[in-house]
Amino acid sequence: MLLCGRLELLLETLVNLIETDIPARMDRLPWSNWHTRVVIALGVTWLLDGLEGSLGGSLSGALKGDRSSGGLGLSDAELGLSSSFYLGGAVLGALLFGYLADRFGRRKLFFWTLLLYLCATAATGLSWSLLSFTCFRVLTGAGIGGEYAAINSAVDELTPARLRGRIDLWINGTFWLGIILGSVVSVLSLSSSIFDHAPGWRLAFCSGVPIGIFVLWMRRFIPESPRWLLSHGYLERAETVVQEVEAAVQRGLRSLPRTTALVRIRTHAGSSMARMIELLGGRYSRRALLCFALMAAQAFFYNSVFFSLSLVLMRYYSVSAEKVGYYFIPIAIANFLGPILLGRFFDTVGRRTMICATYSMSGIALLGSSVLFEQDLLGATSQVVWWAVAFFFASTAASSAYLTVSEVFPQEIRATAIAFFYAIGTLAGGVSGPLVFGHLIGSGLRTPLFAGYVAGATAMVAAGIAQGLWGVAAERRSLESVAEIG
Repeated sequence: MLLCGRLELLLETLVNLIETDIPARMDRLPWSNWHTRVVIALGVTWLLDGLEGSLGGSLSGALKGDRSSGGLGLSDAELGLSSSFYLGGAVLGALLFGYLADRFGRRKLFFWTLLLYLCATAATGLSWSLLSFTCFRVLTGAGIGGEYAAINSAVDELTPARLRGRIDLWINGTFWLGIILGSVVSVLSLSSSIFDHAPGWRLAFCSGVPIGIFVLWMRRFIPESPRWLLSHGYLERAETVVQEVEAAVQRGLRSLPRTTALVRIRTHAGSSMARMIELLGGRYSRRALLCFALMAAQAFFYNSVFFSLSLVLMRYYSVSAEKVGYYFIPIAIANFLGPILLGRFFDTVGRRTMICATYSMSGIALLGSSVLFEQDLLGATSQVVWWAVAFFFASTAASSAYLTVSEVFPQEIRATAIAFFYAIGTLAGGVSGPLVFGHLIGSGLRTPLFAGYVAGATAMVAAGIAQGLWGVAAERRSLESVAEIG
């Protein structure tokens, strides 16, 4: 009976295998205007997430104002609650839409996730109470979280293999442009010389709507991922899409590079959490542990260290609340420049070396500044310089975590895996971090906060070591070869 079962499984696998040159044809394409449009239309997700994250903090003063002055009368605890619910919405949205993206396709989902975001963030500007504000923030987070899974998988599946690393990191780096944009929008919307407080914060929450509408229009021209079509047995549709892409890329070129490389792809009818758990707990268990380490470490680093910087500057360096924002500018710039300047090395030097180096360097920089902080040897400016160095590497490291998750697992669970590791990484590292650091800073002592910084630095270095030991050399390789058929 056991032998018959194995033979049936083997026959089923052979029946569901197809050979095709479509992945090789997509990977050999030169960079073109078509690719640029794809990156702009899909990559805006990270910018919108940065915008929303920035607005959530920058507009807190206006939201705390009483109703007579145009605010909602929210307390600090209620604002913290709404922020936690936004994060929870992002986690749930990622899990739901990630599963749906693997089951029904990337294209359908990146329309619905962006539409959900647009409606929810516009509705946030119409909030009338804590309950309505929190509900709309949950839905906004769900749209952003869903975008992560559908978009990251689509971008990697449409980008040529030789450029996949730098493109992915560059797109993720636009999160910090969103942070800067959100700060500018907040300053303008809350300026009494431009708006009264009542419409100001409401209009600020709608600032992502024009961007989203324009991108929604651009996404009409983005095709379904040929790799997803192949994995679901839609060979003719995949061939049609690739021919259309080749025609668009070939405009202005004499000919495209030729390829005869064939790859085996296993087709399947749908996607399930059970299948993902089976793969992550079996053949891909080591990669799963690596991805968890990378995602959890960067989530703890950012959700604890980064989002407590303003409290540290005010409590330990006596920086006024009005001036704290200025200190964030060089840190945001460093976060943006890290992936931009280092991204190309992920395709040349290689993933294993660069991910290990960026995680380790960010941890070492944080550890160095922590020692000086504990000894009270830094001023506000020198502390910010140290932080900028740490986040220059940490931003690149965090972006590479998403890149790793999208590359190292099979096509059938790619979007679901991105959502899963984003969720558990955020819950493991992102939820506990702010609670711990809030308590440490509240003590007013340097030594407990120093211990917290050491924990964050250790997590990053440990993740870097894990990458050095278990990392996958995915540079310039097709997605199919990185996660070969079992």
